[in-house]
Amino acid sequence: MNSTLSTSRAFPPTNVTFEDPIVGSLALTETQFNYGYDTDLISVSWNQDYRCFATGTPLGFRIYNCEPFKETFRRDVKTGGFKIVEMLFRSNILALVGAVANLQYPPNKVLIWDDLQNRCISEFSFRSEVRAVKLRRDRIVVVLEHKIYAYSFVDLKLLYQIETLANPRGLCCLSHLSNTFVLACPGLRRGQVRIQHFGLNVTKLVNAHDSHIACINLTMDGLLLATASVRGTLIRIFNTMDGTKLQEVRRGVDKAEIYCITLSPDVQWLAVSSDKGTVHLFSLKVRVAGEDTSSNLVPAQASALLNQNSSTSLDALISKSNNANPSSSLSFMRGILPKYFSSEWSFAQFHIPGVTQYMTAFGSENTVIIIGMDGSFYRCSFDPIHGGEMQQQEYVHLLRKRG
Repeated sequence: MNSTLSTSRAFPPTNVTFEDPIVGSLALTETQFNYGYDTDLISVSWNQDYRCFATGTPLGFRIYNCEPFKETFRRDVKTGGFKIVEMLFRSNILALVGAVANLQYPPNKVLIWDDLQNRCISEFSFRSEVRAVKLRRDRIVVVLEHKIYAYSFVDLKLLYQIETLANPRGLCCLSHLSNTFVLACPGLRRGQVRIQHFGLNVTKLVNAHDSHIACINLTMDGLLLATASVRGTLIRIFNTMDGTKLQEVRRGVDKAEIYCITLSPDVQWLAVSSDKGTVHLFSLKVRVAGEDTSSNLVPAQASALLNQNSSTSLDALISKSNNANPSSSLSFMRGILPKYFSSEWSFAQFHIPGVTQYMTAFGSENTVIIIGMDGSFYRCSFDPIHGGEMQQQEYVHLLRKRG
């Protein structure tokens, strides 16, 4: 194993606190804010329920609330900034990875930071650069270019190691419901995604694309996986239990770099951002009933879900969406004309300057939140019946100086 661990106090921390949906214990006093200068963004990441997001800057990090939009707090450090800032829901625990210019914390170290105590409570050191960190309430997952490590949050013991194809993007996603633990990451072959159901000790290898994987995401319960390749033209949705492809939608015809794929909490919509300057919204044909399906199942249903082995075994949980994505008028000639003519196209769109990387999330009441690496924050609404062009509801610049 090419990692070392050190802790500065007993683990797990006994003072982990979680916020309520809007206001919580993380907010610092006004004197702890420094509004006298602009900065740049190194990274942007959502928390696990998409209600908050964190930004890494050359000076430290900042945490924001989405609804209503508000900077919750920031930390500026003298030693340099952070390229990865990963929140644990809305708690005082974060995972931090230093930027290249950080003199104290290099990019091969992961810090578990307790902001209530304003101190690092443990460190993980690796021989190579950390590409991503993902958190659950019970797990810490560290992504290197060729390997993924999963640790217990209770005692920091290494539980799993996964070998991957070269993964410079740090692609990895987790389910976040307490009774399921699903991890998706690149496999060992081009275009392959490995799906690990840890609770069931089941591994599925999905040959999702012919080209290398560029972006992946799971639903909160880990039942569905969305993928895109480096070509960036098609997004595919898979059943994670058996690897069946359930739906395929088309972003466009020209090659594009996909920045973000987001599935709505009710699994009714999918949003995709790319370097083409348009956020595309798709209606999903498959929709898991309810935001926490597994917790609402009777024991017999839950057992059937965990032991399914065919694409039809999800029929009781999946229903058709009433809103269809548009397709070509020649789609009736499916199988005769090229695949392009039978594609499902986006249901709604939002056009933004395509000069920076954008991340997306779903807000309340048919809204999509878009954050750019240039510091732009958009909230836009879409018509769930007719689709079309989304309407901008709010715009804020995160990095603007405040008097």
